[in-house]
Amino acid sequence: MNHPFLDPALEVRWTRLTPDRVVPDIREALRRAEDRLAAIRTQDPASVTFASTILALDEATVELNRAWGWVSHLDSVNNGPELRAARNTLLPEVTDFFTKLPLDEGLWRVIKAFADTAEARDLEGVEARLLEETLKDFRTSGADLDAAGKVRIQALESEMATVAQKFSENELDATNAYELIIEDATRLRGLPASFVEAARESAEQNGHPAAKGKVFYRFTLQAPSIFPVLKYVDDADLRKELWEASSRVGRFDPHNNTDAIRSLFRLRHEKAQLLGYRHFPDFVLERRMARSGEAALAFVEDLHAKTKAAFDAENAELEAFRSRHSGETGPLAPWEQAYWAEKLRRERFDFDEEALRPYFAVDSVLDGMFTITGRIFGLRVAQRTGGKRPEVWHDDVQFYDVFDAASDAHLGSFYTDWFPRKSKRSGAWMHDLAEGNRHPSRASTPHLGLMAGNMTPPSGGRPALLSHSDVETIFHEFGHLLHHILGDVPYRSLNGTSVAWDFVELPSQLLENWCWDRAALDLFARHYKTGETIPEELFQKMIAARRFHAARGQMRQLSFAKMDLALHLQPERAASADLDALCRELLDGYLVPSSVPVPPILYRFGHLFGDPLGYAAGYYSYKWAEVLDADAFSRFQGEGILNPDTGADFRRHILSAGNSDDPAILYRRFMGRDPDPDALLRRLGLIGA
Repeated sequence: MNHPFLDPALEVRWTRLTPDRVVPDIREALRRAEDRLAAIRTQDPASVTFASTILALDEATVELNRAWGWVSHLDSVNNGPELRAARNTLLPEVTDFFTKLPLDEGLWRVIKAFADTAEARDLEGVEARLLEETLKDFRTSGADLDAAGKVRIQALESEMATVAQKFSENELDATNAYELIIEDATRLRGLPASFVEAARESAEQNGHPAAKGKVFYRFTLQAPSIFPVLKYVDDADLRKELWEASSRVGRFDPHNNTDAIRSLFRLRHEKAQLLGYRHFPDFVLERRMARSGEAALAFVEDLHAKTKAAFDAENAELEAFRSRHSGETGPLAPWEQAYWAEKLRRERFDFDEEALRPYFAVDSVLDGMFTITGRIFGLRVAQRTGGKRPEVWHDDVQFYDVFDAASDAHLGSFYTDWFPRKSKRSGAWMHDLAEGNRHPSRASTPHLGLMAGNMTPPSGGRPALLSHSDVETIFHEFGHLLHHILGDVPYRSLNGTSVAWDFVELPSQLLENWCWDRAALDLFARHYKTGETIPEELFQKMIAARRFHAARGQMRQLSFAKMDLALHLQPERAASADLDALCRELLDGYLVPSSVPVPPILYRFGHLFGDPLGYAAGYYSYKWAEVLDADAFSRFQGEGILNPDTGADFRRHILSAGNSDDPAILYRRFMGRDPDPDALLRRLGLIGA
């Protein structure tokens, strides 16, 4: 094709998706999308139909969404100066297109004309849902604003997109700008051998090979490098050095995100008020399960109140433990928290989490996960290897197909990209790279997705061995992927993960539960050398330690949610006050006591500021969905965690249903009742069973 970014083939030709093609291909996609919109806009309002308006609009931007999604995907996994420049050139144009779409008076006139027809009034089921959601999309985007208001909304959206992109670039560049080279191996005392070897290999691969009898060890701010140091290394100065480097990300020039954060608070608030809302959280949450900023904040504060006593007790216990072993008293420094917590956990449970790592080779984990979900949800996953693997953007990337076990229908395909590199953003995520077709008027086509992460890579001749936390992350992202791949709604904008954000984490967090079950673990947790399953004694220690510092872990997530909501509810202060001091004030009672001030995560919090919307005013969604998942898993526990009938119900009512109905209704269809708000607290052991 002359426009490789517009090639609809399932097997993407990544080698043709070069930076020089971004500008011409995306501009061609914009032109084609505008032609489709023009065909809708210029209809005679007296003869409009569902197919000529609502359905046509649902499909008008599919090609553009896919192509721009691939640009954004490559920006996340293969960032470079040429691609960054091309994306930044197009970002204002793409943002302008999508901002103008719901503000288009011609489109809005035609959509409203159809909404007033007898055909519209007679719609039922998913067609009625699509009309309802389309009308809400237009109204909450400013379709009813006057001309001046529409101009201002466009300007706000464009500026927010530019600022959010700059925030992401600063975060990535600041992270990549740091490395620490260690020559004295004695400073690494306490660090498990696998991490020492990984640091040695990292040094060798990044310009510091062993020479003249000297061996070098390289550490970065990427999670697989810094977290083990903070958790295991005895050298407090080394832990402090890496923690301080991490705390500076996004806070200082030339990668300072302070202005970007302030701008996004200001711009989001102005947008919300322009659209008739008191503040940004009410604008964002009106169509989510929480419904309002105050309701979401009340949810967070209720969980905080129910967690606080256990949180205080866990903090006091850790301080006392450190005092007994070191003689030091008072709050711990932030670089001491993980280190002493790990020592306390080992003493209490005689449990070393690293003892599990040999049982979690990444390929075995994936194979076992596919077996488990295959049994529960009626699927078959097959990897394409060797010459059958399609093109990929990096040799670490693998490719898989997903089939329905009963019909052998090809439901979708996906890539995996698990290991860190400089050109790749941090964290873990699922990306819905392309929506297949599920409309009955055309042949069904597969969905396409991606799971990505930053796990510890292979080293020392060993396969990539994961921590149990990494295993949970992979199951989590596969839950998102199944929500996408199993989407069976005939209209693209209602399919897959296009659901309320406080509902979207339900499938992902539900799947993590299988990482803790003996029968499920035995399907994949096998020693990479011997093939043996996890010894029963080690398994029991893992289960006993599961609730260790459950309150501290919960409070950390609640602190992020409170910070997000409270700052967006007070945008004037957030846009002008000292952000460090303001966060400490707002999070009083939420933060672990510390001997030194701890800068907030704000400056590198991509969930909140790496996108014009993202998880802004919505980070509480993780805890909201965790309540749902703890409750929903109780049905699996009661009926059998590998029960295919229970799994079929979850697939039908949740995974395949997308946004075809209100999420509260979908949940009730699966559970037969509303969620139990105390389910999470029971699972964490914070209230009685």
